Parts: sequence; structure tokens; C-alpha cells
Amino acid sequence: MIKRLRSALSLLVHPRRLWREHRRVAYALIGAAVLVIAAAAVGYELLKRPPDVHNEAAIREFKPEKPKPPPKPVHGKPKTVNWPIFGLNPARTRYLPAQGIRPPFKLIWHYTERPLLEFPPVYADGRLYAVNNSGTAFALDAETGKVLWERRIGRLNASSPAYYKGRLYIVNLVPGHIVKLNAATGKIIWKHVLPGRAESSPLVLGNSVYFGCENDYLYSLSIHNGNIRWKTQLAGPVKSAPAYRNGVLFVGDYGGDMNAVRASDGKLIWQSGSLGTGVSGGEFYSTPAVAFGRVYAGNNDGRVYSYDQKTGALAWTHSTGGYVYSGPTVATTDNTPPTVYIGSFDGNIYALNAKNGETRWAHSAGGQVVGSLSAVGNIVYVAEFTNGSTNGYSMRTGKQVFHYKTGTYSPVISDGRRIYLVGYSSINALEPIRKVAKVAPAKAAPAVRRLAPARVAPAPKRDPRHRPAPHSRAGEAKHARGGERENGSR
Repeated sequence: MIKRLRSALSLLVHPRRLWREHRRVAYALIGAAVLVIAAAAVGYELLKRPPDVHNEAAIREFKPEKPKPPPKPVHGKPKTVNWPIFGLNPARTRYLPAQGIRPPFKLIWHYTERPLLEFPPVYADGRLYAVNNSGTAFALDAETGKVLWERRIGRLNASSPAYYKGRLYIVNLVPGHIVKLNAATGKIIWKHVLPGRAESSPLVLGNSVYFGCENDYLYSLSIHNGNIRWKTQLAGPVKSAPAYRNGVLFVGDYGGDMNAVRASDGKLIWQSGSLGTGVSGGEFYSTPAVAFGRVYAGNNDGRVYSYDQKTGALAWTHSTGGYVYSGPTVATTDNTPPTVYIGSFDGNIYALNAKNGETRWAHSAGGQVVGSLSAVGNIVYVAEFTNGSTNGYSMRTGKQVFHYKTGTYSPVISDGRRIYLVGYSSINALEPIRKVAKVAPAKAAPAVRRLAPARVAPAPKRDPRHRPAPHSRAGEAKHARGGERENGSR
């Protein structure tokens, strides 16, 4: 046996001898080698990462939109506007064209509790509403940060509530259900048990509330009693929130498809796939944004996708260096062309041409970007996970113009006069420091012999309702370019 093995090894070491003495064996070995090489080549072609898409026919269908005007001031002061759902509006564009909301900021108040705030609050009519990771919903006075009410609705949550006509709609992971609350008191009005977990931030339109579930279905429920109006099965668990435009809901799933579903009856209009990595398919965690006749979303295959809104045709994709859980912010302004702003696990924030996906600018966010971005005025904000901070960048140039040492998943929302910045377990109200116009010194008045005694006004009474920011320091009265780092990890 040993002699035979030595002989075989000798033949392999001396291929000429193998060819002379064992030609049939040589032919067999050559054939086997060719088959192995061919199989490896085929396997590589099947498993390698597909190239990005640049579909000129679909790109030509791009529909530019005029920049949205900022809210008009009221009596010379910024108008307060609602940010009632995750993503600001039904199209989930996450952009508020407000004026005058830019650094430097001052800290107005600071709210914190230990549970993680993975998703941002919403704002409506002077109040902030949020749900922490431990399943406690709560309301804050937006002027003072005072807790108005708290309500335990579950044990695990990862979504933002939706505010509509004095009511809140909240989906829950554990246990899986959706609840309707009285926004004034936090009292539960109805609850609908779901067959799976849900982290798809709800959208309310008319008499229906829309959301996805991990049982592969997109739901429409009556806002009056929680009864199911319709449910549509998709290609996989639905973790992202549906966006809406022109009677159609758009949502991605973990089967790797982007879906267009008619809001009135749940009919599937189109379903378009993702490219995947070659080894595995794509998964949509990113909540889409709809603008310019397109549907934009990130994917776990590391790409940003742009689909035609009407047909589902894939217009373009743009690869990053990591997962794209982040939901895009989409906007056009007087100073910037139509742009998709989005973050990646590779630690960068990208400003992509919304028409063709080309890079306008890219900038390091300082760490992994897990959550969605948001934009207020001319600044796009991002929270980075690695170091736990929030940064702001000029939408036009990409220059960093803001830094705050608090942040993890979600950056900021705004009511049109302030930003509300979200930390690991905190909400911070920041207000722009208004510059006071310099007044030229008045000319000296002519001297007089007698002056009437000056009347001293009484000292103003302290308002007992005023709540100073806790842990206030001299630095917090200055420009808010930093905050306390919060301990803990997800």
C-alpha cells in the first residue's frame, strides 16, 4: 500500500513519466482539472456581487419638483409646524424647509431616562410623543420638557408613533399588536393583536392606519375600531414603514422586493426585486422616500435603490461599503439640485444625484450610520452609532457645520423653530441663538440742570412653572456644540 502511494506521488511529481506510462490516467486527471476550473468559474459568476444598475430609459422618466417654500412667519416669529409621523410626511421625505434653524444653538431643556430611544419622537400641537425600547409610550411638553403622561404598551418596541387628530397609533414588537391612544391622556382606546411582531412605524390616512408586520403582510386597519380593512402578503417580513404618494403605498420587505400597493383595497400594483450580494439576496429594512417620480430606499446588500414610481423599473443603484439600514432624506432647495441623502454602515453619509445616482458629495459621519437621516433648513443631520454623536452637514457642500456629543440611531426632528435631538435615551431641545442687530450709539443729549429722580422698576417675579435644564452648566448657556455622552449600548 505504501509502495503504491509512493509510486502515485512520484508520477505526480514527474508529469512526463505519467504521460508516457499512464496516458489514460493523465487524460482523466486533465479532464477533472478542467471540470474543477470550469465549476469554479461558474460558481464565481453565480456568487459574485452583481454590478450596479444604470438604466437610461428609466432615468429619463425623472420628474423634477420645485423647492418647497418654508413656513411663513407669524408676527415676525417662526411658525410652529407639526412633525406628526416618522419621516415627517406621508412620502417620508424627512425634509423640513424651515428658515433660521441653524447653529449656533442653545440648550432649552434635556429629558432622559434609561431605556433606549431607537426611533425619534413625533411633534404635534406643542407636544412630543415617543416610545422607548422597553415599550413605554410618553408625552412631553415641548416648551419645558415636562413629562405629561406615560403608558406601558408592551415589553419591546422599535418604532415611532403616528399622530392623527388627537390620537396616537403605535405598533409593538413584544407582544405583537397595534394600539390607539388618546394623545391628551395616554389612555388606550383600542388594541388589535397581530400574528407577528411589528416595527413598521404606522401611517394614518383618512379612516385607515397602514403598517407592516413580520408575518409577511402589509395591513390596513380601521382607525375607529381596529378591524382589518385589508391585508396583502408580500415576499417576506415587513420591517420598514410604508410611504405614500398618489393613492399608492410603497414598502420594501425582507424577501428583497420593493412593493407598490393600492391604498384603497390592498391590490399589489408592482413588485420589483433587489440585486443582492451574489451570496445572498437583498433585504429592505430602510423606509423608502417618494419624490421626483421615484421610490428611494437603502438595502442590506449595501446599495441605495431608485425605482420608477409608476412601473417599478429600476432606474439606478449606488453601492456603499456596508449595510444601508438608513432611510433616505430626499430634497431639492434653491441652492441644491434634487438629492438623496443617506447613511451607511461603512461610516459615511452620501449625497447622491436623485436623477442618476451619481455622487454629489460624501463625508465621514464619524461612525456607523444605522438610523435614518433628517434635514431641517439647509442642514442634513445624521446620528452615528460608533461614538454616539450627532453631526450636521451643509446640504450644498457637505461641509460639517454642527456636532453634538449625543446620538446613536436617530438624529433630529423639528417644529419649525427648534430642533429636538435624540440621544441614546434622551431628547434635547435646541434653539438657534438669534443675532441681535447692532444699533448705532445715540448722540449725547443736551445737559440740563435738574434731573427727575429715576424710578426703579420692581424685580420681575419668578415663574414657578419655569423648569431650567437639569444639570445645567455654564457651558450649556453657550453655543450648544457638545452634549453629555450617554453610557450604554444597544
